[in-house]
Order: sequence, then C-alpha cells, then structure tokens
Amino acid sequence: MKTFGVVIFPGSNCDQDCYHAAAHAMGARARYVWHRDTDLSGIDCIILPGGFTYGDYLRTGAVARFSPVMQAVAEFARGGGLVIGICNGFQILLEAQLLPGAMRRNQNQKFICKYVNLRLEQPQTPFTRAGESGQVLRIPIAHGEGNYYADQVTLRRLRDNDQIVFRYCRPDGDVTPAANPNGSVDNIAGICNERRNVLGMMPHPERCSEGVLGSADGRVIFESILRA
Repeated sequence: MKTFGVVIFPGSNCDQDCYHAAAHAMGARARYVWHRDTDLSGIDCIILPGGFTYGDYLRTGAVARFSPVMQAVAEFARGGGLVIGICNGFQILLEAQLLPGAMRRNQNQKFICKYVNLRLEQPQTPFTRAGESGQVLRIPIAHGEGNYYADQVTLRRLRDNDQIVFRYCRPDGDVTPAANPNGSVDNIAGICNERRNVLGMMPHPERCSEGVLGSADGRVIFESILRA
C-alpha cells in the first residue's frame, strides 16, 4: 500500500483536505510532513497542497520554495519519488524549478472559485493511468494566480514530450478559449516533468474525491497513484 506525505507550510489550507482524500476517501496510508522536516523516508508520494504559503505576499510559492522540506522534495523527485503539487503546490513546484514555466495573475484579475472541465491529455503518467486519453473530468479550481505561462521554446518542448497532462475544455471535451478560466497559455491546467514523476495542476482533485462533494472525478488521480 502506498504512503502519502502531505506537506504543511505556514499558510497551507488544503492540507487536511488532501489528507482526508488520501487516508479516508481512498483508504491509503498518509501522514503530515512539517515544512522544516527533511526526512521523507517511508513515503511513496509527496503532496504539496493548496493554500497561501507564507501569505504569498512576495509572489505565490516564492518563499515556500526555500523551506527545508523542498530540498528534500527535490532529492526525493530526483530519486524517482512521486510528487504532486496542487494549486499553490503547483506554483511552488514552478518556483522550485521542478517544473518549467511560471504563473501569472488570472487574466480577469479576479479570484476564481468554481467547477471547470479538464481534458485528460496524457494518461501515461503515474498520476493519470486510471484514466483515458480524452476523458473529461469535472474538478473545482480556486485561485487568483493560475494563469500558466511558458515561452514558445518551453511550450514546444512540453508539447513534443507529451508533458501537457490536462487542458481546460468544454463539457464535450472541446478545448476552446471560452473554456479557459484564467488565460493559461494553450489552455494548460496541468503539466508533468519529462520523467513523469512530478505533476503540477491548478484544479483540486482532493475536493472531488467523494460523490458527496458533488463530483468524484478527482479519484482518477489518487487511484492512479495507488496503482503506480
């Protein structure tokens, strides 16, 4: 059975949601990891949850990347361990350069909290193997800076290496500008590294891991990790 490690930074506010999804909704082992901890032994998958680490006063994730745990997370990833960053966790992975690109404020300059539709573009990752290519997932977002950006060289590399894992789409799966909630380049909602053991995504799968929450589509991500 897989063991999840849920990192708690000062300001994290989705750590308990991630713990609940892993331990209670999925029945896996899970434990919290304080941001000063550096021992990740016994953990199979690290979750960097959403929140407002260190208040995000400087720039989202810009301070959290210097937490002692992030050095351990980088070593963990280099050793092949699974790392998933959700929302603020995705922003931290970008700041730590474990994933390419950067995050900007939403195109409409407003905080957005709502359900969106995602098209699964890349099922060949440890985070998506329980899904199918082209599958549409209904998963909520809640962010003010989820406008993913990458220059043309980086974007071409992401496309060529099939590292774009999720794109915002309409309910029928069509990827259109109107389905893009925040202005992200190429409608990108989630990417992975070339090795495919690090995933960053702005939507919150932990908030839709049980039917009682209005959608259980987020289970695809957790089930995939448990099968990896």
